[in-house]
Amino acid sequence: MRRAAPFGPNLFASVMGTGIVATAGASMPGLRAAATYVWALDAALLVFLVAAAARRWTWSAVRAQLADPVMAQFWGAPPMALMTVGTGALLLGGDWIGLPAALAVDWALWTVGSLLGLATSVLVPLRMIGSGERASGGWLMPVVPPMVSAASGALLAGHLPEGPLRQGLVLCCYALFGVSLFATVVIVPQIWQQLVRHGPGAAATVPTLWIVLGPLGQSITAANLLAGVPVLPGQTAFGVLYGTITWGFALLWTALAAAVTVRTARRGLPFALTWWSFVFPLGTLVTGTSALATRVPSPMFTGVAVVLYGVLVLAWATVAVRTLVRR
Repeated sequence: MRRAAPFGPNLFASVMGTGIVATAGASMPGLRAAATYVWALDAALLVFLVAAAARRWTWSAVRAQLADPVMAQFWGAPPMALMTVGTGALLLGGDWIGLPAALAVDWALWTVGSLLGLATSVLVPLRMIGSGERASGGWLMPVVPPMVSAASGALLAGHLPEGPLRQGLVLCCYALFGVSLFATVVIVPQIWQQLVRHGPGAAATVPTLWIVLGPLGQSITAANLLAGVPVLPGQTAFGVLYGTITWGFALLWTALAAAVTVRTARRGLPFALTWWSFVFPLGTLVTGTSALATRVPSPMFTGVAVVLYGVLVLAWATVAVRTLVRR
């Protein structure tokens, strides 16, 4: 009899991936209704996984997962899953449940997700100190949540009245932006060094190369969403300048990750839950490109956003089906 796989935090990557399809679709012309249904599916999936975690996770089980140097990285997934569903509630769910209820849901999920994300940003890297583990894209998982908080918080700040509260939230979002950005700046060179010296590693870990797009795309999104809530001079200029520069590097990494993935697939790329790494990070590049298109009306940004969204939907459908059939 086949033994059931352990219930780990990596399962919440499916919520992240499904949610980004919904939130990215909110800005695509003619897709709002379809995106809302995807968000509803994602919210139901989150409720199911949270209920399952409440039944199955004990303190000893959590400690065992944190002790596993691979599984520990994926503790960044639950806080990002919470915030992704919350953002979808605000962008899409308000059409069904009303704006006040959508705001209440988003505030609750953002608050819990942000606190959990700050915890993973400290505790998981602390756990890795002295471990001697090989650097991989998975190392970014626990430090990306604060960047998701920054982007999601910018949307919430837009619903606050002008004054100290709005200013405080925007400043908090920029601080969260910095937490994730500089952690990424430290980690990505180590990933590149491992690639150059030792190659991509085991086939099952190759999809994690795509995780690098997560902080890149999400930072572009955050910088330009925060520009829509002006409380400091130069926010729009920073969003466009930083966003465009980072967007160029994100496209370079997309090409690199795609080439490595195709080369590995020719030799055999077995299915694993790491395949969800193909989805959420690419989705952040879609939202980042769309955010840039809002600030700089350009056919280039608009066209690339549409093409990337088509690829995102295809990737999500493929990974979702493979997850259901588990093969």
